Amino acid sequence: MQTPQKIAVVGSGLVGTLLAIYLKKLGHTVHVYDRSSDIRTITFSGRSINLVMSNRGWKAMQDVGLEDEIRKIGIPVDKRAIHTQEDTLQYQYYGKEGESIFSLSRGLLNKRMIDLAEEAGVDFFFNSKIWDVTLADATLHIGETERGQWEDVKYDKVFGADGAFSRIRHRMQRQSMFDYSQEFMKIGYKELHIPANEDGTHKIDKNSLHIWPRGNFMLMALSNLDGTFTCTLFMPFEGENSFDQLKDESSLVAFFAKYFPDTKAVIPDLVKDFFKNPTSYLAIMKCYPWTYEDKVALIGDSAHAIVPFYGHGMNAGFEDISILSEMIDKYGDDWKMIFSEYEKSRKPNADAITELSRRNFIEMSSKTADEKFLLQKKIEKWFSDHHPDKWMPLYSRVTFSLQPYSEALAIGDFQNKIMEEVMQLENIEEKWNSEEVENLILSKLKTIV
Repeated sequence: MQTPQKIAVVGSGLVGTLLAIYLKKLGHTVHVYDRSSDIRTITFSGRSINLVMSNRGWKAMQDVGLEDEIRKIGIPVDKRAIHTQEDTLQYQYYGKEGESIFSLSRGLLNKRMIDLAEEAGVDFFFNSKIWDVTLADATLHIGETERGQWEDVKYDKVFGADGAFSRIRHRMQRQSMFDYSQEFMKIGYKELHIPANEDGTHKIDKNSLHIWPRGNFMLMALSNLDGTFTCTLFMPFEGENSFDQLKDESSLVAFFAKYFPDTKAVIPDLVKDFFKNPTSYLAIMKCYPWTYEDKVALIGDSAHAIVPFYGHGMNAGFEDISILSEMIDKYGDDWKMIFSEYEKSRKPNADAITELSRRNFIEMSSKTADEKFLLQKKIEKWFSDHHPDKWMPLYSRVTFSLQPYSEALAIGDFQNKIMEEVMQLENIEEKWNSEEVENLILSKLKTIV
């Protein structure tokens, strides 16, 4: 057990709330601040992408005994359901039999996590605007306005878990030797909605991630416990097939009739949802260092905001907490060493999942409907089933293992080079599961991966 300290966590989102539970269980006094109202008192809709929990996230939950509670509010998803423009449906299973990600409503999960944190003894301060932090002594500066009167509240430690536009990181950026980059994608997103059937059941398969891949844009849907689906339309802001072109009801209805014809029966409020809900932005943010001495640390999106196309924003943030916890176990009260080793461990892995997430938009929006790509995945699964000690597909490495993201990316790139050669074989479509293909892959691997 560490020496008890007074610790502030800025941000009551998923990462901040779970971190608070960890710290409280270690015996610390933990205060969580958020500039917004208590999410449990407001309607949460219109700007959401459903979350998927995978092994990294579950490990963080298991470590503090919350896995069973959170599984109650999730739905297992074991495959992609690809909706082609020709009105056909193709299923692509994840991982091995029994392996699933879990669909979770962001709002429902966040509300439950805050309840669990309060039950653990964490104190929350909502509608509390943090404008600055004094890094040297971990003092928060709180006030109604940025230029008004502030209250100064001193802590032993401050964690910035306040997202991609973090105020804590804003202060850290003003140090010398602080690297920072921010990139907005040319693609935005808008939330849509599939209601439940009258009897509360789901209109489409609830255990699939539904994707309508259309090249440079796509629609996706994930199920909720109440029989509904949260849908997300990803597309460019400008140009052909963009948000800029969908300015009125007639253009929107014609667009969906052309590209997503099978949604007419399941998205009855398309026009209402589309023009009511905001068009939101996607940003990639990188920075370093993530800590200041033994006083202040960034975690989750405040340290590494990524795009959602691998479903790992939350999982990566939760894994930050797992690694921080490992460092606490290892170094005890030496917080300077804890912070230093935490950021050194996580930075290359955060960069790797950032790259993987960026790439996965191309896979989801284009390749999932490409016959050659599907054949490649079929060969990989066949070879992996025969040689599980030599080959694990990249998606499984990222989602169903705890292998560091940086290693998964490097091995995935190596395996893809092998598959590029395999796919060049003459008549690969006919001999994809032949001894010739098996021996070629084995010869290229040379050593067990």
